[in-house]
Amino acid sequence: MKQHQETLVVRTPGRGLVEITRETSAIVARSGVTTGLAVVFCAHTSASLLIQENADPDVRADLLAFLARLAPDGDPRYRHDSEGPDDMAAHLRTALGRSSESIPVVASRLALGTWQGLYLAEHRTAPHTRRLVVHVTGT
Repeated sequence: MKQHQETLVVRTPGRGLVEITRETSAIVARSGVTTGLAVVFCAHTSASLLIQENADPDVRADLLAFLARLAPDGDPRYRHDSEGPDDMAAHLRTALGRSSESIPVVASRLALGTWQGLYLAEHRTAPHTRRLVVHVTGT
């Protein structure tokens, strides 16, 4: 059984979805694992991970609009706003997402579907540097 782990640093432009499929695939390729599992973990409380369609950008725009309706910035009912009006909204959006994604590795590649991509969802309005741990295990 092989194990390989790398930290992926992602600089975000602010709120939005940043596709990280290519970078994660490169880590899988460097791992030497042909059959196994890749786990991507986001160690932040105002960013999350998701697998989503990567063909039509309207899907991503609609998803961001939906999250904005569910967790609007500056809602006066929020008590936590120490870092600005997007602070609590970012935490709520993260709670709706995932802190990790597990993707099978088949033939040394991520076993994503034809229209699937792996994304880091930045929920803060300002740019951030996010660190993701990618752990690949298998044979």
